Parts: sequence; C-alpha cells; structure tokens
Amino acid sequence: MKKNNPKKTPRGEPSPAAMRVRKGLHIFGRALNFVGDTAAGTVGAVFKIIGTVLLILLVSGMMFACVFAYYVKTCLTPNLDLSLEDFKLNESSTVWYQDASGEWRELANLSGKEKRVWVDYDEIPWYMEKALVAIEDKRFYNHKGVDWYRTAGAFVEMFARMQTSYGGSTITQQLIKNLTGENEITIQRKLTEIFGALELEKKYDKREIMEWYLNAVYFGEGCWGVQTAAQTYFGKDVKDLSMAECAAIVGITNLPTYYDPFYNEENNKKRQETILWEMYDQGYIDHAQYEQAKSEELAFTRTPGEEYTQEIMSYYTEMVIDDVINDLMKLKGIGRDTAKTLLYNGGYQIYCCLDTGVQACIDQIYTNLDAIPYTRSEQQLQSAIVVMDPYDGRILGISGGVGEKVINFGLNRATGTYRSPGSSIKPIASYGPAVDLGLITPDTLVLDENDISLRGTSWFPQNDGGQNFGLVSIYTALQYSLNTVAAQIVDKLPMGPQTSYDYLTTRLGVTSLVPADCDYAPMALGQLTNGITVREMCQAYCAFVNDGIFTYGRSYSMVSDKEGNVVIDNVPNTIQAFKPNTAYVMTYMMQNGVEHGTGTEAALWTVPVAGKTGTSGDYKDRWFVGCTPYYVAAVWTGYDTPEIIHVGGNPASQIWRKVMAPVHEGLGWKSFPYPQLGGNTGIFGVYDTPVYNDREYYGGNEGWAGNTDPYA
Repeated sequence: MKKNNPKKTPRGEPSPAAMRVRKGLHIFGRALNFVGDTAAGTVGAVFKIIGTVLLILLVSGMMFACVFAYYVKTCLTPNLDLSLEDFKLNESSTVWYQDASGEWRELANLSGKEKRVWVDYDEIPWYMEKALVAIEDKRFYNHKGVDWYRTAGAFVEMFARMQTSYGGSTITQQLIKNLTGENEITIQRKLTEIFGALELEKKYDKREIMEWYLNAVYFGEGCWGVQTAAQTYFGKDVKDLSMAECAAIVGITNLPTYYDPFYNEENNKKRQETILWEMYDQGYIDHAQYEQAKSEELAFTRTPGEEYTQEIMSYYTEMVIDDVINDLMKLKGIGRDTAKTLLYNGGYQIYCCLDTGVQACIDQIYTNLDAIPYTRSEQQLQSAIVVMDPYDGRILGISGGVGEKVINFGLNRATGTYRSPGSSIKPIASYGPAVDLGLITPDTLVLDENDISLRGTSWFPQNDGGQNFGLVSIYTALQYSLNTVAAQIVDKLPMGPQTSYDYLTTRLGVTSLVPADCDYAPMALGQLTNGITVREMCQAYCAFVNDGIFTYGRSYSMVSDKEGNVVIDNVPNTIQAFKPNTAYVMTYMMQNGVEHGTGTEAALWTVPVAGKTGTSGDYKDRWFVGCTPYYVAAVWTGYDTPEIIHVGGNPASQIWRKVMAPVHEGLGWKSFPYPQLGGNTGIFGVYDTPVYNDREYYGGNEGWAGNTDPYA
C-alpha cells in the first residue's frame, strides 16, 4: 500500500501555496477597498470643506454688502435737502425783532454785497458749457454721475504712487464737493462724492446740473458763478461773452489763484488755449473757430466797485446770521459757502430773540469808552457780554467789544474768542456736580491747607494771595473762592475731573473743551487749554435759575420761507443738568458770594444777585457771571493781546452792574427759590462733623466773625 505524499492535497482542494496567494490577494483587495473608501471619504470631506468655505464666503459677502450699502446710505450719501429754486429766487432775507408792544419790526435786510448772481441756463453761452465739459469731464453726457474709467484709473494711480490725492472727479462730483464744502483728501470723502453724485443724477438732469455747477463754483476774485466772473473779468454779462472769453473763465476753476488773469495773465492764456484745443479735438468746434478764438485778444478789465455806504451790522445781527448759517448746514447737509448763498438769496424771514430794551442798556455802556474801567495800558481794555432769559434760552442782548463798531464780521469777543474762565468755572465744574451728587452741602467742613495730598494727582494749588484759613465750610469756601477747596471737591467726585468734564460737555452745553482739559487744574480752577466763550458761560449758569434745567442759547426762534412755510423751528432745547435742589443750593451760596465775598462789586440790592467772579492764573482775564431771578449775564474783560490787567477791583463785575442795574429798573423784588439744606455728607474724613448754618457757626451774619475773618 502506497503512503500519501504530504506535498499533495486531495483532489479539488487548493494547495497551501495557492491558499497563501489567495489570502494575499484577499488582503490586498481589502486594502484596496479600504484605500478606495478612504480616498472617497477624503474627497468627500474635501468637497464638504470647500463647500462650507464657499458658503461662509457667500454669506459673509452678502452681509458685508448689506452693511456697506447701509453705511453708504447713512454715512456716505450726502443729505442734500436743496432745490435749484432756493438759489434762483435771488431775494434778500430779513431779520425781524419784536418790540415792546409785540409788533415785529425789521432789524436787518440781508441783501448781501457778495459777488453772487444766479443766471439761468438759457443765458449761458453754449460754448461756456462745452469748454467746461471738454476740460473737466469729456464723458459728462454719457455717465450717470461717475466716470468709472477715470475713477478706476485714479485709484490705480493712487495706489501705484502711494499718494493720497485723487483725480477723476466728474462735474457732478465737483458740484457735490462745492455744495457740501468737503475738501478733505480721504478715501471716505471720495466715496461720499461718488455716491452723492449718483444720487444727484437721479434727481436732476444734465442741464440742471450744468446750470447749478456754473452758478455755484468759485472763479477767483471773490466770484461765485459765471455771471459775477463775467462782470469781474470782462465787465459784461455772461450771455455776451465770446468763446475765447468763456474758455478763459472756465480755465480759472482748476486753480483760481494760479490761473487768475489779474494775478498771472500768461498762466491764464496757456490754460485757455488748452481748453480751446480740447474743444476742437472733441469735435465741439472746427479748426477755423479754434484758430479764431485762440488768436482773439482778451481785454481784461477791473470794473469799479458799486458805490455805496456800507451799513455796519450789530454784533447781535451777525450772531443771528452765523447761527442760521450753521443750522442750515446741519439741516441740509451743505457747506458754509452754500448755506450763506442760500441765506442771502432765499428770501427767508428770520425771527430773532433780541430785546431792544436790554440791548440799549448794553450799548449805553459798551459804546461809551468813558464807562469802561480805566487801566494803565497802551491797549484799550476790551470786554464782551451776553444777556439771556434763563427760562427759554433766548439771548436778549450782546456786545462783542467796546467802542464804536466799524467793520462787519470782525472779532466778536462774546462768541468767537476763547479765554480762561478762572474761578468762574467752579460752580459749574466742581461745586455744582458735587452738590448734585449729594457729596457736599453748604455746611460740609473742609481743611484749607497747602500740604493736602489728592488721590488722583500730585498737583495742588494755592489760594489767591497764598493764605490758608484752616477748617472752613463749603459755604465760606465758595464765598471767598478758595482754590484748595475746589481742588479737593474735584478730587472727591466719583471719577475725579472726568465727572466735572462730563457735566460741562454733556449737561451744560460746553463745546470748547478738549480732552486735555479733563484734568485737575482745568476743572478746579478754569485753566483750560483754549478757554471758553462768554456765550457758553452765560448759558451754563442759566441752569441755576431755572430749577437745574439747562437751555441752549437761541438768537432766533424761527426761519420761514417767503411763502410762510417753516424752514427751521428753533424751539428751546433743554437738558436737566442739575436736580432742582442743587440749583437752589448753588444760587443760595453764590448769592452769599456776591453779598459778602468776591463779587460784591456786582450787587444790585434792588434784586438778589447770585454769581461768581473769575480771574485767570496770570491775571490777564477777569470775569463775572451773574444771575438774578429775571436774567443771567456773563461779562469778560481783558486785552486782545493778553497782558496783566492793572485795575482796581474786578472790571467785569463793575461793568456787569452798570449794565444790569438799568435792565432791572421797574422790576419788582423776586427771590430765588430757597434750598432744602441738609446736614454734613461725610466725604472729607475726620472733618465731617455736622454743624449749624455757617453764619451761625462762626457768629454774626456775614460769614467769618471777629479776628477769625481772613478778609476783615
């Protein structure tokens, strides 16, 4: 019998080698399947990632587009609330005041002597328009406000050269810039121009835009619009200009000083010839017309000015004009020049807040130099005053300087200059906020010494004269204007000087401060970076008389158009600056300061006066801001070129009384509301001991008594 061969397998069964091969193939197949599945999964995952990224980009892009569209609509598109008819009226505006009987009477007629005359499109020569289009905007008739070819090229050139100057503005864009007065060289300004031009061309056709542009653009020599330019440079109306003369005038707009023919006739001639060539090259004129215009001799002439005696406007009228112009700028989104043109041409009726009785009392003193305190200086002592009704914000009278007013829109020291207020800032920046926050009362005791450390600064002031008087009450500290106490009060406010700064800027209408003023010396002693205006000081103190309600000063109450439609309704704009009892406490303490402290020269006696004196650290500015139950008035005195004021007493207090005494003649006695006096509040450490009323504490009725009175 044969033995089985171990290397052989039964019939039909694979050999071990085949099994190994098959097993290997199976493993390889599974590996391929795994790789395939993995690859497919990886590819799928990649597509999912790409899809997610694309979706995120799409959503983000849509969100960005929406945000950008909103930004364009709200921030970049100028709100030009204007109509061509506003400028074409060419009617003077009138300022009215109400007399004692309630009748409205004319104060001033604003016909203006500026070189501004509107001319209709039909009166403008066709070659004036073509000259402008040829040199400034050759695709004007084809684009919708923006020449995208020029704009793209301008941006490419800007980034290539890394410059911040932009070209490519169309006539419509230039018009936007002229109307808004925006001359800033920024990308935002350029975008504002672009979107503003697109909006403008939705409202007006090319003919209207051209008419508007040629009447609004500046042509040098004080000329606004082609009609005044034609009269100034050639002594004729624009409709009578030749092609050569039109090209010469259009050439000025690019650089008014450089191409002004009165300044440099050669520069103007070169520019004119360039414009004529562009007109020929673009097919507006033929070669014969080009040569004829190019060879025409230009007869420039200076026409004699209109013979008239200039009427000198009052400081009050000028203030009204400035206020209306500023409000028109805000209301209509236009520049100052455009608003001024609108005011002088729109036939507006302006109803001002002037009280002629109050103004007469001001003028009686301010126009009489003998009534102004004498000083030992070669300069005339100057002064400014603002008188307001504290209950409705009406500015009743004003003077921006002493002596005869001889020019229009010169220096107005009541509204246009900034001077250091000194200690007159204390009631509104330190004492007022501290009383309002419940930190002090008139009876709170404070240590008046030189070696006190403040928590927020190493700075500490000295009193005027260098004296210190130990333990004093808040009532007495304000009476004698102690600097050390004002500094400690500011230090005790919740956020120190920031609290004072916030009260002034957000509650009391002060706009002249800068961030550097948010510090101890500015808020405690009035050592401001730029200073403050008399108008701002006056309106801030009004809050003390009107139960703590601050009202922005108004020089006018309404502006209407010639049809009687209200253009600006200038109603009182109020803020609850202080609690009512804060106002009562402050008038109570400031009345004491006038009757027994630093402000005695301003006392009227026929009516109570509450106020505060102020002296800048270098004695170059003297102030008195005073309140009665009827009026509030602020007075500044100093020199136009600052120097120390050598004069007996406080000239501001003296002038205040000279003006306000006759203002109050015939008015009955009226008291300030009496405060609800509380006990001590406890912010000055060991000195916070409840005491009686300060006048009782020291004995007598006039503050410090006997040998303890530092001012005895």
